[in-house]
Amino acid sequence: MGLISLEGMEFFAYHGFYDEEQKIGNKYSIDLSIETDLQEAASTDLLKNTINYEELYQLVLHVMQHKHRLLEHVGHQIIERIKGTYQGVEKVTVSVSKYNPPIGGICERARVIVSG
Repeated sequence: MGLISLEGMEFFAYHGFYDEEQKIGNKYSIDLSIETDLQEAASTDLLKNTINYEELYQLVLHVMQHKHRLLEHVGHQIIERIKGTYQGVEKVTVSVSKYNPPIGGICERARVIVSG
């Protein structure tokens, strides 16, 4: 088993519980880790035997381009797309951070971590 991670992906997107958040948008950060068998890729040195990082980024980008109310839902959608695209994925963990969330006080970011 092995772990593939993409960390610190940044997006400007229109997620949020409040309608105003879905109009003005915000900055988000995504960290992603995937547990899968990397033995064949390690022994063959062939991209076709692993999960392509560029494709992963594009999957995340696709989810981020659609409006969602909850960070939990964003993470869940990313997990569903990855598991639906790649066979042999044991577990996906996604951290979704929203910068400067509207909580009525100072907060650098709100973060939700979901696994599936």
